[in-house]
Amino acid sequence: MRFLVLQHIACEPPAAYEDVMVERGIAFTRVQVDEGDPLPDWRAFDAIVAMGGPMGANDDAALPWLAAEKRLIGEAVRAGTPYWGVCLGAQLLAASLGARVYRGDAPEVGVYGDVALTAAGRVDPVFSAAPRSITTLQWHDDTFELPDGATLLAGSGAFPHQAFVHGRAYGLQFHLEVGPELAATWADVPAYADALDAVLGEGGLRRLSEDLAAHPAMAGLARELFARWIDLVVYL
Repeated sequence: MRFLVLQHIACEPPAAYEDVMVERGIAFTRVQVDEGDPLPDWRAFDAIVAMGGPMGANDDAALPWLAAEKRLIGEAVRAGTPYWGVCLGAQLLAASLGARVYRGDAPEVGVYGDVALTAAGRVDPVFSAAPRSITTLQWHDDTFELPDGATLLAGSGAFPHQAFVHGRAYGLQFHLEVGPELAATWADVPAYADALDAVLGEGGLRRLSEDLAAHPAMAGLARELFARWIDLVVYL
């Protein structure tokens, strides 16, 4: 198996998802899209993993490579290539399938315990392993409409579209894969630091790190869901 990893900033690697790939001996090619790495032919890969980043899915004018990336994702997903998109990766999936991505009512930054599975999520082959209410890290301003043909797997009061599946492609608005050490590095990114200060205020990074440390099961759930995606979707 060979996976394509689309990474949009150095401090947002696949983290716990990467651990699973390494443990299973899955070869993967990491493309730092924001640093100008060329996009390869998606047909050379068995699956695509797309991570988050400080940019928005609609920033094509400032970041011309976004259009090419969305085109790659749309072509690959419509052809049946398995896809796992996190945060920006989920928004790019929605946009590449023709759905609207837009600014939410307020930024969502921090550890939240209100992401609830839908009825479809509770019977989905991947998400059925998750608890009905998921505690997870959120760090985003934008949200998205569901693409035509997609199934909603999880939502919350503030952001009803938190996870969805379209064919063999999964989009997760939230971060399960990030631990406190990795999250601490995000404060060095201006866009993330601004969101952290605006939502959590002074001492926000310390509280965020404490909250993440208090929920170590998040990484275990990340590993379990990603492993199920590999076993039940990629290997299908």
